[in-house]
Amino acid sequence: MEPRRSSSIKEQFTEKELQDLRTAFDLCDRNQDGEVTRGEFKIMLNNLGIEIKDESLKQLISNASHNGTEIIDENDFLNWVKQIQNLTPILKADSCEDLLAAFKVFDLNKDGYITKDEIKTAMETIGEDVTEEQVDEFIIIADKDKDGKINYEEFVKLLS
Repeated sequence: MEPRRSSSIKEQFTEKELQDLRTAFDLCDRNQDGEVTRGEFKIMLNNLGIEIKDESLKQLISNASHNGTEIIDENDFLNWVKQIQNLTPILKADSCEDLLAAFKVFDLNKDGYITKDEIKTAMETIGEDVTEEQVDEFIIIADKDKDGKINYEEFVKLLS
């Protein structure tokens, strides 16, 4: 048996977060041996309705494991969660930049709003034929303040 590793990873979470993460780990660790195997993790994902290919799952667990095996312990799990948390601001920033770029594609006159005509023109520019009815439906769905045009906030809510 490998000697227990000490880790400062636990210090990077609040007590509540640690409690929640331990609960999540315990739910994965079906036989309560302190380790989560690829099979245990797959069962948990399937119970959540998440389908993942065996090869992808093998790579995921192997990357999370401190020794590259198909088994992760609690510290591996916590490190893995921390890595995901550290990526989240980057993903959000990229997402915001992408949404703003997409909004600008439609906001042809750069006034901060997307009108019915701008939608039609932008769609035709990218080779998509849309009917008046489709454009009207899009405006109705997105235009929460009912001013007949879509502002950035409405655009983001529609796509989020």
